This record gives sequence, structure tokens and C-alpha cells, in this order.
Amino acid sequence: MPEAGRLDPRALFAGPVDAVWLEVGFGGGEHLAAQAAAAPAIGMIGAEVFENGVVKLLGEIERRKLTNLRLVIDDARLLLAALPEASLQRVFILFPDPWPKLRHHKRRIVARETLDRLAFVMADGAELRLATDDADYLRWMLERATQHADFEWLARRPEDWRERPPDWPATRYEQKALAAGRTPAFLRFRRRPRGGPDGSPRLR
Repeated sequence: MPEAGRLDPRALFAGPVDAVWLEVGFGGGEHLAAQAAAAPAIGMIGAEVFENGVVKLLGEIERRKLTNLRLVIDDARLLLAALPEASLQRVFILFPDPWPKLRHHKRRIVARETLDRLAFVMADGAELRLATDDADYLRWMLERATQHADFEWLARRPEDWRERPPDWPATRYEQKALAAGRTPAFLRFRRRPRGGPDGSPRLR
């Protein structure tokens, strides 16, 4: 992985792309493949450490002949550290491991440190999408993301987080949650503009 801030994500693709989106922990890859197929002008990057999910997504890439998708088979935080400022236009973290035991909460990917780095690598107005079917992790996500000065929660009514938007493909984790009687939540946040009205840094 290149040194901090030195990886141009657009350079990963054979041709020019309109924007770059990242999925952190793509699981089986069905969401990422669907997004890549629906938006061929967008450069898609997926980060995943589990081999089974990677193999499944590689199969989808071949079946659908997707050319706008690149994979990082490693911890997504290493990729985030290598990206320059304002280089991503959308980020997905969908149904991450909730690490339910209290002593494991420090392993949760949606944490202040991750949000700080996401705020750095996401462009102004970029969208962060989070999903979970774990009630405790939902509270955790909302507490940390809504208290972060660089992110604005886009929900205006309950349906905005209880219902998956039309341009948000389903995942197998969502289907498993519904089959088990759990209710998924779909959260959308926008990266606020950098600096105050005079260009000064935003206060946290």
C-alpha cells in the first residue's frame, strides 16, 4: 500500500471515471457488483479481508464483465490511510460486524477514528451510507455519526432510515436479517463543506 495520502484512486482504473466510490467490507459483493453495473462511469473500490466473499465477487465481475471495479484484499483502514483528501464521492459500510460483546466494541469499524479519516478522504457533499440490523450498533452508529461535526444526517422522517432507497441494492445480510425477524436500518450522511464561511477550519 502506498504511503499516507499518496494513492490517487482514479489512477486505478483503465480510463477516466466521473467519481470514485468505496465499499468497506463488501461481504459477498452483491451490492458492490450491482452498483458497478448500474453506474459504469463510476470507479468502484471494494475492500474485504475474507476470501469467500472475494471469490464470489470475482465471479460476479467475470459474469457481468465489470471493468469499473477494483478490489483491495486487506483492511480498509490501510486503504483509507493511503488516500488523499477529498478523493471519494461515496462510501458504503453495510452490515459490519457489530462485535456485540462490550470488550470487543473497540473493534467496531464505525468509530470516531474511522469517521475522522472518512471526513478527510471524502469530498464536500459526498455521501456516507451505513446499514445495520443490530439495535445496539444502530445506536452506536447514530451517536458517533450525528455528533461528528463533518457529517450531516439526511433523514427527515422515520421512513428515511427504515426503508432502503431505490438506488441502494439489497445484500444477503439484509435478507438474513429479515428472515430472522430483525429490522435493518439504512443511514445516509452527507460530508459537510470544509471550513466555515470564511474558510476557517470547522470546530469539532
